[in-house]
Amino acid sequence: MPITVAIVEDDAPLRASLSGILQRAANCRCVGAFASAEDALREIPGLSPQVVLMDINLPGMDGVQCVRRLAELLSRVQILMLTVHDDPDSIFESLSAGASGYLLKPVRAAELLAAIKDVYAGGAPMTSNIARKVVQSFKRAGSEADDGKQLSPRERDVLDYLVKGYSYKETADQMGISYSTVHTHIEHIYQKLHVQSRAQAVAKYLRV
Repeated sequence: MPITVAIVEDDAPLRASLSGILQRAANCRCVGAFASAEDALREIPGLSPQVVLMDINLPGMDGVQCVRRLAELLSRVQILMLTVHDDPDSIFESLSAGASGYLLKPVRAAELLAAIKDVYAGGAPMTSNIARKVVQSFKRAGSEADDGKQLSPRERDVLDYLVKGYSYKETADQMGISYSTVHTHIEHIYQKLHVQSRAQAVAKYLRV
């Protein structure tokens, strides 16, 4: 079955272009495209898409606020930011609000479709320079003592792969450990950082 996707983008030509990419894809289906957060919040809950593409600069309510509201309304939706903003504040606020991935415009059709498939499968796709900023923030955080939040070297290795967008299985393969061991490390990371998701763990590092 194709992945159902909704778009929240105020630029009409871009919104039409994104809709076209989805409609031509074999594994995706566009179920709605909206020009404002207000329209999206009114219509998207009834459509129950599996993935939402979200811009940040929107008329009225901004995309970060919309992410937070949608995450509350649809617990299983995966939200993928699609924006021109690459500053740490925008990244941190988006991930903290509930986004699971972060892409920069412009994005190629193949990259967009791959990211949709990845985020739907539980990954955290990010444009390469966004992932680099996340990793740099992670490395700075890892070098600072912080009482109960300090991660072990192995836990930092696991988180290093996750912030790059690797799945649990891919992380296990890269590190030469079992899937269950990765899962155990993840549980410890979440406990030490006081978070409940991969996106929140990444967001913790962006504050450094």
